[in-house]
Amino acid sequence: MKVKPPSSSVAATSFAARTAELYGRDLYWFILSRLRNDEDAKDVAQEVYLRLLRLGQGELVRQPHAYVYFVANQVIAQFRMRSNTSPVRFDSELVQHHDNHPIPADLQRDDVIDHLLPQSEIEWLVDSLPLTHRKVFLLRILNGLSWLQIAERLNLSINTVKKYLCEANARISVMDRKR
Repeated sequence: MKVKPPSSSVAATSFAARTAELYGRDLYWFILSRLRNDEDAKDVAQEVYLRLLRLGQGELVRQPHAYVYFVANQVIAQFRMRSNTSPVRFDSELVQHHDNHPIPADLQRDDVIDHLLPQSEIEWLVDSLPLTHRKVFLLRILNGLSWLQIAERLNLSINTVKKYLCEANARISVMDRKR
């Protein structure tokens, strides 16, 4: 009995092409969830596929799904290491915005934030924080309380207050970038 050879289109597809077909969308979302930046996620996904192209047909890969995500984790780790050592990041859209909307010279340093973000946007960002984070954030920013004073007033530890402030700042920063 003769066994039919695989068609040329099946034989010619590389491991990277099959991976893109099977896992492409999920792999992209996996990378995006770890990097939180669309352009960086696309760059890392492309690097993953380039590494998979080097495998050729990938005959030696026993668990393709696990291998693909293993490679993706390695590329993400290397990307983060490179970006941490990179001294400067240039955001051309931000520079263009500030070129078109310069900050008046008579504004004080504290007024710059008010100039950059309208009051309604600031309120929306603060209101979107979880309740305890919002309380800690507002006590620190509006009332100028120390970590110890906030901890005593809300019956929290100082480390929890520091953590909530850090998380609140991070959440506001991320939400502001998404807008």
